[in-house]
Amino acid sequence: MMGDMLLELVVTGVANGGWCVARHEGRVVFVRHALPGEHVRARITEETAHFLRADAVEILTASPDRVTPPCPYAGPGRCGGCDWQHATPEAQRRLKAAVVAEQLQRLAGITRDVVVEEVPGSPGGLGWRTRVQFAVDRDGRPGLRRHRSHEIERIDRCLIAHPAVEEIGVEDQTWRGAAMVEAVAASGGDRAVIVTPQPHRRAPVAGPSTLDADASVLLDEGRRGTRALRGRASLTERVGERDFRVTASGFWQVHPGAAAALLAAVLDFAQAKPGEWALDLYCGAGLFAAGLAEAVGADGAVLGVESDAPAVQDARRNLRDLPQGRIERGRVEEALDRFEIERADLVVADPPRAGLGRAVVDRIAALRASRIVYVSCDPATLARDVKWLGDHGYTLTDLRAFDAFPMTHHVECVALLTG
Repeated sequence: MMGDMLLELVVTGVANGGWCVARHEGRVVFVRHALPGEHVRARITEETAHFLRADAVEILTASPDRVTPPCPYAGPGRCGGCDWQHATPEAQRRLKAAVVAEQLQRLAGITRDVVVEEVPGSPGGLGWRTRVQFAVDRDGRPGLRRHRSHEIERIDRCLIAHPAVEEIGVEDQTWRGAAMVEAVAASGGDRAVIVTPQPHRRAPVAGPSTLDADASVLLDEGRRGTRALRGRASLTERVGERDFRVTASGFWQVHPGAAAALLAAVLDFAQAKPGEWALDLYCGAGLFAAGLAEAVGADGAVLGVESDAPAVQDARRNLRDLPQGRIERGRVEEALDRFEIERADLVVADPPRAGLGRAVVDRIAALRASRIVYVSCDPATLARDVKWLGDHGYTLTDLRAFDAFPMTHHVECVALLTG
């Protein structure tokens, strides 16, 4: 084992997951805190039979894209929440575009120029994250986990957190008995703190007066759901002229501009027409289902499928003024069979990071929809599923990518497949 050995490396490219790539004695080295073209001194942090992982601890020759990280907690061995604070926002988007293009080429055999678009609402890549989950140490002090570690980096401020999240004051509070504390600032103005207690313990929530008095306080009770101890258990998210009620602990895009940008991209690719029959798979709180229902009109129909029970309740409430939209609970492949769905004009799918998978790809392809709009937060599983859909005769017709997570390696893609 190389342990903490230092190596001088020439960084040649970028890899998925916030890593750059170098080589040492024929083995690939995945390096954090570096940029392509740099000559660095790196400390080995992990060794496997096939590759090494390392942190660049000294920059011998810097890239012109390198900047001083704005956050004092960013860097080797520190907070793991951000991957690219040492690069300009423009360079970050180029790196993400290179990753998406490489994954499509390697996994799907598709050569495509990719541009990652800036999403409004994150000036300089900071102040955008509307949901921040803090880990809590044994003394009840909140912080953020270090990269690939359970160790907690104590912080007094998170620079990528939205100002409304910072105003809640979680970092100023002691949370004895809590395992995690999540601060949420919804676009509709609601704010909440969600406390996850340590196993077999109930976390106290009363504390210093610095905690925002207007924020709801909720206790995550695991399988029993989330209970409001103060305020409401749901938040209002606003997209255009429509309000969405979302369970406070439920899924919603964390960038304030992401929901509107993704909805616009989905509807543009979908080109849903009045009277059409559309599916919204993994529909969450109903963002895309609502847009599709408005597009297909009273003579059309939209079926949303979601496995999470609170999200199903949210989606049904959010589409209650759109009778042509129906929401059902279930796993996608099971629900499509249960409701005997054999055909669709249009399919929108927004699966979790694991992607669709072979079984769901096969089931969707059997619907013989003319358009499939695939929303993905992982370029690797997107490329894999695009390849499998290609085996069924679908072609990647268009692709847009969005920088919905500045300073991190994450990127949102919207793909149009036609067949």
